[in-house]
Amino acid sequence: MDRHVPVIAIDGPSASGKGTVAQKVAQHLHFHYLDSGALYRLVGEAARYAHVSTSDEPQVARLAETLNARFDNDNIYLNQKNVTDAIRSEAAGKAASEVAALPLVRQALLLRQRGFRTKPGLVADGRDMGSVVFPDAMLKIYLTADPAARAARRYKQLIGKGMSANMAALLQDIKARDDRDSGRAIAPLHKSSDAILLDTTNLSIDDAVEQVLARYAAATQVP
Repeated sequence: MDRHVPVIAIDGPSASGKGTVAQKVAQHLHFHYLDSGALYRLVGEAARYAHVSTSDEPQVARLAETLNARFDNDNIYLNQKNVTDAIRSEAAGKAASEVAALPLVRQALLLRQRGFRTKPGLVADGRDMGSVVFPDAMLKIYLTADPAARAARRYKQLIGKGMSANMAALLQDIKARDDRDSGRAIAPLHKSSDAILLDTTNLSIDDAVEQVLARYAAATQVP
């Protein structure tokens, strides 16, 4: 990991829009992009394939250590199988939240995540990008939105992909995941003191991207 490579860390709760915003910011700056949540979703999916309970920490950690995953543009592969859509399901999200609470799993994925920090720069989104994985990130954003707005976005996303969805169930799942992510003992979801709060409840994706880019421009200005 080259600590001279700039990092923009975008953290926040599920369905807050941070992934889309992070991707667009990375594209604009020609930076690399890390979707840390995809790694945890892959671990959860690997556990399902191996018939391993997400509460079996030693076994899940071993799966994380040996994770045969590949990111190819917009496609994600696990053991050479395209799982791009499979890991975006609500079940995969729930499994990701469960395995993310396991300290040994987080430790197993830490170096893999830091390995994405290569020139010319990195935009990383997740729950603990600024607080744990890249504590020296030059810009830290905590991106959030009202739970109802996040449920509506997830509903639209799932329906757009031809998947079934229920608004009430989605809202319940989002609130439950918020509780799990913020209440876990290791690397809980929270806004760090040096992160900038960005509430996207009433913002479009483009507006949020512009705000992040403006913050980045300000951070890189020479005094």
